[in-house]
Amino acid sequence: MKLNDLDSGLADKVALVTGASRGIGQAIAETLAIAGVQVIGTATTTAGAEHITNTLRIHHNKCCGIVLDVTSQASIDKAVVYLKQNFVPLSILINNAAVTEDSLLLRMTEEQWLKVLETNLTAVYRLSKIFLRDMLKLRWGRIINIGSVVGSSGNFGQTNYAATKAGLVGFSKALACEVGARNITVNTVAPGFIATDMTNKLTQEQQELLLQKIPLQRLGSVADVAAVVLFLASAQASYITGQVLHVNGGMYMA
Repeated sequence: MKLNDLDSGLADKVALVTGASRGIGQAIAETLAIAGVQVIGTATTTAGAEHITNTLRIHHNKCCGIVLDVTSQASIDKAVVYLKQNFVPLSILINNAAVTEDSLLLRMTEEQWLKVLETNLTAVYRLSKIFLRDMLKLRWGRIINIGSVVGSSGNFGQTNYAATKAGLVGFSKALACEVGARNITVNTVAPGFIATDMTNKLTQEQQELLLQKIPLQRLGSVADVAAVVLFLASAQASYITGQVLHVNGGMYMA
């Protein structure tokens, strides 16, 4: 079955996908656009936003990219004004934007800690709080937070990153309790090791060692993650909320 064969019930919906200029975020944005969603993807640069617009309009001519720094309240406020002036109320929020600042805890600076916390967790609080208002009025909404396997398993040198991804799980579960009565679902998708620019930099030996930990014996693809996000946004997932869907090839089994 092809994605556009699925009756997702999303053709009249508007979605914001943060961090959509490449990798998992771009795949999610494209997948939603193919399903008929009017997608607004965010990037931190004008060039990134233009790339998103050009990519998405191949699938849906009302999609676009915008510049957004999720760590800046001023940038968020500016984006909200633009969205309210140019689009019908947003009912799907995909919190994908994230950064890493890896270091052993004893060497980690407070700046490294706060940068990861602001981008990966505080931004999710800010954006969810803003766009929930529209969802509550519509009595329909989907908030899907992109976590990570390390939020459950931990990872050497990533106390800051793992803490934020674990925090997303608790945030999603608590918010799911608060807004479920208004037909709004909140879930987390937790990818494992996905073939992206980052994993492509690994040596052959490093990749082989990694594959030994994955029962399916391959890295995941961005399409694997995007398909799960599409499902959670769709009508078929209307009775799923407060859940963590792991997409990791079996390397971590919750």
